[in-house]
Amino acid sequence: MSRPMIASSPAPRLGWVTAAASFGFFVTQLDVTIVNVALDAIGRTFAAPTAQLQWLVDAYVLALAAMLLSAGAIGDRIGPKRAFVWGLVLFGVASAICGLAAGPLSLIVARAAQGATGALLIPPSLALIAHAAHGDDRKRASAVGWWTAAGGVSIAAGPVLGGLLVETLGWRWVFFVNLPICLLGAILTQIVAPPTPPKPAAPSDLTGQVLAVAAVTLVVGALIEGGHRGWRAWPAGALVAGLGLLGLFLRHQRRAVHPVMPLAAFARRPAWLAVVVGSALNFTYYGMIFVLGLYMLRALDWPPGKAGLAFLPLTATFIVSNLASGRLVSRLGARAVTAGGVLIAACGYALTARLGAESGMLEMLPGFALIPGGMGLAIPALTSGLLASVDRHEAGAASGALNACRQVGGAAGVAIFGALASVDAVAGVRSSGIAAAAMLLGAAAIVLLPRGGKRNPTSPANAEAQIHP
Repeated sequence: MSRPMIASSPAPRLGWVTAAASFGFFVTQLDVTIVNVALDAIGRTFAAPTAQLQWLVDAYVLALAAMLLSAGAIGDRIGPKRAFVWGLVLFGVASAICGLAAGPLSLIVARAAQGATGALLIPPSLALIAHAAHGDDRKRASAVGWWTAAGGVSIAAGPVLGGLLVETLGWRWVFFVNLPICLLGAILTQIVAPPTPPKPAAPSDLTGQVLAVAAVTLVVGALIEGGHRGWRAWPAGALVAGLGLLGLFLRHQRRAVHPVMPLAAFARRPAWLAVVVGSALNFTYYGMIFVLGLYMLRALDWPPGKAGLAFLPLTATFIVSNLASGRLVSRLGARAVTAGGVLIAACGYALTARLGAESGMLEMLPGFALIPGGMGLAIPALTSGLLASVDRHEAGAASGALNACRQVGGAAGVAIFGALASVDAVAGVRSSGIAAAAMLLGAAAIVLLPRGGKRNPTSPANAEAQIHP
């Protein structure tokens, strides 16, 4: 019996839903990179030290991570379409407040609000795709590839657009630019996305949500401040308290009748692998993006526009590799593509560790192309495997948990790599590149670990094998 042909793009109706859902991932990822080339201008405007500039990045990522678990539960409870549209509206409002900020503290608070509202854009958008795919694993995998590519486009456009806006209109426009994007996404979603039924009513796990937010805030906040204040001050106590709350959260989730994080789903290989590898990828990438921004603007003394153009190869290959991931997975399998992508990214970081005080764009190019090329292969395979391993009514909560862990990894990367570069940007780039390459080598080894036990072809735990023979 011949195998059915694999579509290279989603079906027409699913394609429109994917396009609408992609606005959410596009705008949330845009605000990760577009701000990096504006940091020096913001720092001069408010006379802000490096620690406050780190908080401008991490307040967004931290709030996004802390609220993703709640966002997944909210999306499942009220319906993904309604949650997604409201997320776009609120994200636009928070972006406007960022652009109007009068000082560094108010901007940091507004960035946190932006991240919290952005959390409503990721799990519901994936849930919209899961519903529109009607359980078709191959179509869903293709749609997730396009959804991830939208994030790749925004990551690529962010530094270039940010540099142009900073040099022409001023740094406040890196936030105002979100308003038309959110408006267009909300209108398109209302038109093309069919109504999505909410998950059968169940009591909200408010205790779990509060514990998750508190744990993430304390752990990441301690990592940021510990790099600057030292570990004899309050950051050490905050880190211990955060880890303790994390333990309480996991214990509560095992006992909760309606947990905010479906731990049973994350006992399956596709899910826990997505969490471990996805967190490592975000840790290394977000951390290195922050360090490279300071390196170009301060050590090399480049203007924002030139720095933005230099970031383009570091982000542009996301698009190609995201779209190629689905095809390669169908031929080689998710495990091989994930491991290969992680190893390619590790090679890119190793090359980046060779940069010095006199480096130019040509010297940066090889590493900058390999990093997103490898990540773009690995992330769609991980995400699709997760969605295939859970019930579609839990898609929002499961993807929320995955993306929360990834964002926590990104925030921790900014905190730790930022501390390495706080005194010497050149030394920070080199040490961060070495650390990132070593971490991803470990992640690849975990992916390549042999599976234990016999595989049951009908088991959800082997969903990745069913989708990607």
